[in-house]
Amino acid sequence: MGHALRYDVNLSLLFTELPIERRPAAAREAGFDAIEFWWPFDTAAPGDREVTAFVRAVTDAGVELVGLNFFAGDMPAGDRGLVSWIGREAEFEDAVAAAIGIAAETGCRTFNALYGNRIDGAEPAAQDELALSNLDFAAAAAARIGARLVLEPLSGAERYPLRTAADAVAVLDKAGKDNIGLLADLYHLGVNGDDLDAVIAEHTPRIGHVQIADVPGRHEPGTGEQDIQGYLTKLEAAGYTGFVGLEYKPTGESADSFGWLPRERRGSE
Repeated sequence: MGHALRYDVNLSLLFTELPIERRPAAAREAGFDAIEFWWPFDTAAPGDREVTAFVRAVTDAGVELVGLNFFAGDMPAGDRGLVSWIGREAEFEDAVAAAIGIAAETGCRTFNALYGNRIDGAEPAAQDELALSNLDFAAAAAARIGARLVLEPLSGAERYPLRTAADAVAVLDKAGKDNIGLLADLYHLGVNGDDLDAVIAEHTPRIGHVQIADVPGRHEPGTGEQDIQGYLTKLEAAGYTGFVGLEYKPTGESADSFGWLPRERRGSE
């Protein structure tokens, strides 16, 4: 069995020494032809000029945008998404509309809908109800262009309620949409102590996207102790054929952090 898994570079954590519009070309230079981003704008409703500049950076570099996070609030301040954030529904709708517009220009078909932290003064049940309504709205918008959403368990965010694959799958089951899947970030799941072998055995058919970084540290593979290659091999054997996003903080220059992945495996066959 050849290496069927395809890799993409997360340009919100890699090549951050460059301005956003120069990162896609840098990824291409490093041998990759697919990229992903967190929300690359400061607001939920970026202006046309900003969107055009972003799209042009991707298309001019000749790379495929394979993953995009919806606007998640102020990430450096600790925000982790708007899906369950009562009072920010209009921003979520704006972000979905902007993301669908970007997808029309770039071919992106996977959107990461970060669930959002528990907020003071809000009932968790009410937040979960809003989340289902927002996911319903976003999944319908995505379905119109043949796209899907993914839900991601996170580590390092103590008020974020989705910590294990099972936490996310429970939401998927309630949402009941066939175009919402699981984002299996092996780093977050590993840090949270999830049993990755069990996750792969039980949930691979639900996985819409995979991300990797070594544990501990969240740096490139080989800097920590996680058997990343072993898990990827098991995912592939279980039938996963999607992308693997390199979502790590490089220990040095981004361009020097890919030694673990031979150049001939960085782009599509």
